[in-house]
Amino acid sequence: MAELSERSGVPAPTIRYYLREGLLAPGHFTSPNQAAYDDSHVRRLRLVRALLEVGGLSVEAAKGVISAMAAKSGNEFGVLGQVQYGLSVGRGPAGADLPPDAVERVNDLIARQGWQVRDHNPARAALASALVTLQEIGRDELLAALDSYAAAADTLARRETDELLALDGEEARAEAVIAATVLGDAVLSALRRLAQESAVAERLTPDRSAD
Repeated sequence: MAELSERSGVPAPTIRYYLREGLLAPGHFTSPNQAAYDDSHVRRLRLVRALLEVGGLSVEAAKGVISAMAAKSGNEFGVLGQVQYGLSVGRGPAGADLPPDAVERVNDLIARQGWQVRDHNPARAALASALVTLQEIGRDELLAALDSYAAAADTLARRETDELLALDGEEARAEAVIAATVLGDAVLSALRRLAQESAVAERLTPDRSAD
């Protein structure tokens, strides 16, 4: 346990908590009080921390994602979908709570893009909710840019999918889905903010570097 803590950077009490909650598989017991852990445990610990600390998931939601990763149903598309959908558990509105016109707007966008998206994908409701808020605060320019946002997202998704399918094994691919969704979102958000500052500086301070 001490060695696993040192290798992963996760405190031993936290590792024991993850073990109790089923977020981490037990080690191989070499004696009644000793267990051996390998690189797969280190990798899983880092993944769990990404889910909880970067992704902001609850322990229960993280357990659902880990459980979906472990599924061997023979339906890889379904398993990867469960993993991705699990990353949104409890983090958005239910579709039934949204205005029908907002839901229809999302449906129309998906149709225009030619995307194959299941009806129960939680991102549908998340997007509809964001569009409702944009309309309420009068940000029509962002609503008008929706197709541009979709085109950029499509380009990223296709590249991520190429990289995902180059990996061997369902579990490795499930981990890649988590990385692209949780950490990729964080990277994209940070890059967008950096680019925004640069674009504004170019327009408002064209003759000097930003302070």
